[in-house]
Amino acid sequence: MTRTWTRWLPAAAVPVVVAASVTLAGSSAGADELPDRTPEQVLTLLASHDHQPLSGEFTQTSDLGLPSLPGDLPGTDDATTGVLTALDLIDSDHTGRVFVGEQDQARVQVFDTFGERDVIVDGDQAWFYDSGDDTATHLTAPENAEDAEHTQQTPTLTPEQLAQHVIEAADPSTALTIGENVQVAGRTAYDLVLTPRSTDTLVGQVSIAVDGETGLPLQVTITARGQSDPALQVGYTSLDLTAPDAGLFDFTPPSGTTVEEVTPGQHDGQGIAPGEQSPVEHVGTGWDSVLLAPAGTLDLSSQPVLAQLTTAVDGGHAVSTNLLSLLITDDGQVRLGAVPVEALQAVR
Repeated sequence: MTRTWTRWLPAAAVPVVVAASVTLAGSSAGADELPDRTPEQVLTLLASHDHQPLSGEFTQTSDLGLPSLPGDLPGTDDATTGVLTALDLIDSDHTGRVFVGEQDQARVQVFDTFGERDVIVDGDQAWFYDSGDDTATHLTAPENAEDAEHTQQTPTLTPEQLAQHVIEAADPSTALTIGENVQVAGRTAYDLVLTPRSTDTLVGQVSIAVDGETGLPLQVTITARGQSDPALQVGYTSLDLTAPDAGLFDFTPPSGTTVEEVTPGQHDGQGIAPGEQSPVEHVGTGWDSVLLAPAGTLDLSSQPVLAQLTTAVDGGHAVSTNLLSLLITDDGQVRLGAVPVEALQAVR
């Protein structure tokens, strides 16, 4: 349901898109004990998606070793702002709340130091609101939204969506094991551990706490290769699997908010219109895959903020962390992956 909206939200909203569908599987396990399952059975439990109303609070903690991000500078273009926003979202600690109502009803709130960012979906209406600068974006989905191809690659915050991206990488290059059962948000969960067999990825291990009754991913922990402490962890701190108040999905911008109306298909370079192919390409598979945005995406010569953030390397400028690497080539192509910078440089 709300995954459909990631095709239409403008670039400013992409980092906080919520995946509202959760998993619901047929288990009558109690809160204190779970039946024995193989790793493959737990993976199936996690991957068996269905709609489930819920309200939950979550936290994100990050320790990627990212260089300090520069502050906002005049003249920063939309593409640069999107990169800085995504890096800040991934590398900063956050708290938030998720609400899922009926089909096509979802809301996620991400709390910042001086405000909050909200994405609200209600039927064919979607809002992105940022209290930090009193701006909002509103759009209405076209009738063929369900048929459009997924065209956005989104940094993620909620356990559901982060788990979804991890599972997409869990091909034969991944070893699956089960750890000791864990307690997350007062619920008993299987500890599904995914270990990449590839030696080229920066990812060392991923642990997903899978709720033993519903299959809902309650917490995702990613550890970088050679590290013992998590590089990124997103998990629920409280969870209520009942329908929230329907009024939470009826959004009216506060007085004084600057509202931008967006028509899907008239994306002005920020989104992908129906029928268009995404300019972002995937190279490779599994944990070693690299995302490529085409030449001309970023112009370092006119964006000094990126020059402050990046380090000059052969063929461009790079940002290197213990879990992700970003390369901006001399012709403005952007390459991103959970691989060393050298692997990004080798992409042809």
